[in-house]
Amino acid sequence: TPLVAPRADAAVSPGGSGQRCPTPSPPGSPGTRHSCSIAPLTPSPSPRSEARAAPAASFAVVVAIDFGTTSSGYAFSFRSDPEAIHMMRRWEGGDPGVANQKTPTSLLLTPAGAFHSFGYTARDYYHDLDPEEARDWLYFEKFKMKIHSTSDLTMQTELEAVNGKRVRALEVFAHALRFFKQHAVQLQEQCPALPESGAVRWVITVPAIWKQPAKQFMREAAYEAGLVSLEHPEQLLIALEPEAASIYCRKLRPHQLLELSPPPAARAPERTPDSSFRQAREQLRRSRHSRTFLVESGVGELWAEMQAGETGGSAPIPPSRPAEHGGPYGAVGVDLAFERLLCRIFGEDFMGAFKAKRPAAWVDLSIAFEARKRAAAPARCSPLNISLPFSFVDFYRKHRGHNVETALRKSNVTMVKWSSQGMLRLSPEAMSELFQPTISQIVAHIGELLRKPEVQGVKFLFLVGGFAESPMLQHAVQAAFGGACRVVVPQDVGLTILKGAVLFGLDPGIVRVRRSPLTYGVGVLNKFVEGKHPREKLLVKEGKEWCTDVFEKFVAAEQSVALGEVVQRSYCPARAGQRRTIINVYCSARDDVAYITDPGVRKCGTISLELDGADEAGGARGRREIRATMQFGDTEIKVTAVDVRTAKTVRATIDFLSN
Repeated sequence: TPLVAPRADAAVSPGGSGQRCPTPSPPGSPGTRHSCSIAPLTPSPSPRSEARAAPAASFAVVVAIDFGTTSSGYAFSFRSDPEAIHMMRRWEGGDPGVANQKTPTSLLLTPAGAFHSFGYTARDYYHDLDPEEARDWLYFEKFKMKIHSTSDLTMQTELEAVNGKRVRALEVFAHALRFFKQHAVQLQEQCPALPESGAVRWVITVPAIWKQPAKQFMREAAYEAGLVSLEHPEQLLIALEPEAASIYCRKLRPHQLLELSPPPAARAPERTPDSSFRQAREQLRRSRHSRTFLVESGVGELWAEMQAGETGGSAPIPPSRPAEHGGPYGAVGVDLAFERLLCRIFGEDFMGAFKAKRPAAWVDLSIAFEARKRAAAPARCSPLNISLPFSFVDFYRKHRGHNVETALRKSNVTMVKWSSQGMLRLSPEAMSELFQPTISQIVAHIGELLRKPEVQGVKFLFLVGGFAESPMLQHAVQAAFGGACRVVVPQDVGLTILKGAVLFGLDPGIVRVRRSPLTYGVGVLNKFVEGKHPREKLLVKEGKEWCTDVFEKFVAAEQSVALGEVVQRSYCPARAGQRRTIINVYCSARDDVAYITDPGVRKCGTISLELDGADEAGGARGRREIRATMQFGDTEIKVTAVDVRTAKTVRATIDFLSN
């Protein structure tokens, strides 16, 4: 694409660095051939607030899907009665003693790759298959965080079933979401007057630590599942899990909260628990100075929130809270520790062969451990028995030539014994060791964040999410932080995210400010200034000297961006009649980026502006100007564009999955 010098009125950067135009990246730089298809006209230095009337709500019901790592579920609420949040009907199947208002995040596809079942039905059907037949079926479980750990996520990324076969990840997620869509048809039964199309606003929860590609991936999966159409993207909202939990916690009454650590005796000993929770609730909802800290332990996210301003009971969550922090510190870490323990006892080669040759039996063993994991508690003194499937015992004897009991005796694992009833007997210390790595990471991360100046004075710490149900985690957090703040667990702690997502869908503006996790910008050319710009960045074009690869910042890492604040840039096509403009977007975890070639800067997405041929006949009237507006204050980065001369909307998309 030919480079075009900026117009005479092109912006001059602060300090008189001169004109700028999109950068043509030299060999070895992160840019592409599309980099110079635009010429910037009026870059704005920072996000600015733009008053826009909220679109009239056209939906009749909000359906929220909590797509969890271990279990998933949905809830809904009618806009005519927003105070009532309806949980999904109880699932078929389920485990004894487990409240099954959620279902396992398990998907079963036929050998031909067609959808068969999801949740308990998928798990139980796969369990009952003949071992040889099961090897051909495609069973997926706990696959959600795979797209977070994939560094180069694209539309073609694949997931591996337990039998080793691979399927496009987008298809796997679309199958799961389509199941929830079909399962929610009961809404029509409850509300016969509900229109068939456009009546539902869908909300899908994602971890706050997910980057833009993973969020876009979930949206693309929703499109493929038929939840919403490309023509009506506004019918789908992406909700951040810790935000949703916080929204719900604000609605709770004192009797719906369980305090793990009573207040120290020196701190108002005369208060009753009920009165202290009343105070907590009032501070959460109205005080200028109360501070809360929320730990979303499904995937181990940690989210601090600070009040700033009088906020009535239904007012939006205020600004000035720190950004989300965390990591994959959830219950799956305990499962991985158990798998490592089995490898220590029976050998990695055997475990690999067993999972490949007997995938259904491996799922049975995982289910057995899951049940015992829920029974683990710090005060437990008796061992926990985990049933080994017969096929495990038989396969080991054939693979090694001796029995499981011999393997246990030969191993150095002293805290695991063999029961004559065909069970592994884990001592309480052995189970505690399986929890320890994950819990230690969570406690260490909370401690690190609580030492930050912006969260000093935190008085209440809320545990939410699926893993927060674990007595092991509750005890560890209470022991570590109970002396400094009040550790609180909401009622139905495993459903806080799901119910909060419904509330978010009813009022997305309740979260007014978010902090950008990364610095975003584009590469441009600035007029070369001797002594300021490095010589290796000098580019001479048509007799003019330019500094190439300059990083023009849209928003900085950790910068607070309010809902409704936008970044505007005006661009002109590089040539008359151009039908499409591509703008490369770069990101970095640092906020002091100068060039797109700096360490840690990477191309993360592209903005595409689809242009019609309207300027071909009117080229004499001056170069065409396209004004792009980017919004960073929502859960997803959004872009819109308008042709300044005609005031017509230009189709604009931002893509984080094409890299």
